[in-house]
Amino acid sequence: FFSFPASYQHTPVMATASSWRGADVLAVDDFDESMVREVFETAAAMKRMVAAKGGSDVLRGRVLANVFYEPSTRTMCSFDAAMKRLGGQVVSVSESTSSAKKGETLEDTVRCLECYCDAMVLRHPQVGTAARAAAAARKPILNAGD
Repeated sequence: FFSFPASYQHTPVMATASSWRGADVLAVDDFDESMVREVFETAAAMKRMVAAKGGSDVLRGRVLANVFYEPSTRTMCSFDAAMKRLGGQVVSVSESTSSAKKGETLEDTVRCLECYCDAMVLRHPQVGTAARAAAAARKPILNAGD
């Protein structure tokens, strides 16, 4: 999803980043067995890295937008914490703080937010919303539930 700096040493994470760079993650059904394996291997490597060093600066200078149209404490906090542990920043938007209350469409919100971030996490109560967002966006969309 993000470009890793050349100085970053952990090969499995770099392989993941390069093969998934710029890709939307919309549904688990889109993953084949090797992709699922890659996700779990990367998660295990990240867990070891956090246990050993507390974090990394591999995503320094990158911004993730957490866009949540429905409450979800664990999901929002997990994306937020992961990004920050990797040295990135997070912009959080909820339905109550977005211009959706004034009638702004999802597509307009996504196009606006992509000016400020490198990727977006989207949680929305309507099925298919993540795919709509991905169709409107030039930046990667990660479906956190629709």
